[in-house]
Amino acid sequence: MTMKSNPPAAVMRLLESLLSECVTRDASDLHFAPDQPVYLRVHGVLEPQNERPRIGADQVKAIADHLAQLSHRPPLTGPGSLDGAIGSASGARFRYNIYRRQGQWAIALRRLEERFRELDELGLPDSLYKLCELSDGLVVVAGPTGSGKSTTLATLLNRINHTRRCHLVTIEDPIEYLHTSALALVNQRQVGSDTEHFHEAVVAAMRQDPDVILVGEIRDLATIRSAITAAETGHLVFTTVHASDCVGAIERLIAVFPAEEQTGIRRQLAMVLRAIITQHLLVADGPAGAAAPARTAAGRNATPRRSRVVTSEILTSTPAVANLIATEKSAQIYSTMESGTAQGMQTLEQDLARLLVAGYLSETTAMGMARSPNILRERVGRQQRVRGVVNRTNGVRS
Repeated sequence: MTMKSNPPAAVMRLLESLLSECVTRDASDLHFAPDQPVYLRVHGVLEPQNERPRIGADQVKAIADHLAQLSHRPPLTGPGSLDGAIGSASGARFRYNIYRRQGQWAIALRRLEERFRELDELGLPDSLYKLCELSDGLVVVAGPTGSGKSTTLATLLNRINHTRRCHLVTIEDPIEYLHTSALALVNQRQVGSDTEHFHEAVVAAMRQDPDVILVGEIRDLATIRSAITAAETGHLVFTTVHASDCVGAIERLIAVFPAEEQTGIRRQLAMVLRAIITQHLLVADGPAGAAAPARTAAGRNATPRRSRVVTSEILTSTPAVANLIATEKSAQIYSTMESGTAQGMQTLEQDLARLLVAGYLSETTAMGMARSPNILRERVGRQQRVRGVVNRTNGVRS
């Protein structure tokens, strides 16, 4: 069943009803396209909403134009896609992407967190707050799309905003989390409406007396070069990159450059890099995860449902790590991370073992995620032995 084209007010009501349902169902993502079911991703599972009337092409186009107008973007008239962010009547914020499929418009929206979270709520170690105290250097948050990179950065920037007297400039496409100046002065710029390009905005930011710069994503040579230059010249730079692990993030940053420049860029990156956090968002399919109550929009506990957990890999820069990066021995970084617990480092296998032993992940999921299942088994055995010793010490039968 396809609904007839509605006037603008009715289209706005339709959009609000879709956003409201996303919040009510505690869904992370909303998808719709002409004459297709509306889809919601609820706790990691994409579900068609077959009970909802399908949305017609005219309505999708009207919603796309409305979203672009709300975000002060020109409507799309030809091939391509358009990113932006909007707020709903309920107060929830959404990031959207409008794109072409088979000659028609389709829209994907991702619900953003309604408040800033603490690192322990995200499943990340509190030791990462030390990164907020750095005076300069480059901090990279890596991971696939939808792994929570923006949420992690928002948490770190919120800590800076409330603990440091500094000038914080963000360059984003789109602006996802709104930071109101607290102890820090915060200025947020959106690519497309406030500046033309990431690279241009980073270069301009260095003339705006910044202490901290957030570059929403570095995906081209000019932006990576300018971000490294900003970190070299006494600024603390946070950014994101699409990579599945810490070493992969390093190699991805370097591979963008022409071969003749890569040796020099390695040395520069080795000098300015302070940390890489790589994270993945997984369905908590272990006994502890399946029993955990889901969080409703109001923050209350609902019927027990399967939740999601973050597994992370953390690399902090030490003289040994910097030397391995500069001398093209990135593959050896993993062994340094294994022994770098005192410096706040951890490998993916170490964190997967923690989640598996704690019951948040099933063995199938943990083994499927691990780079080396054999190393993961060894880490699980080690953590189980440590837990057994602790339980016996505390008078608990293990």
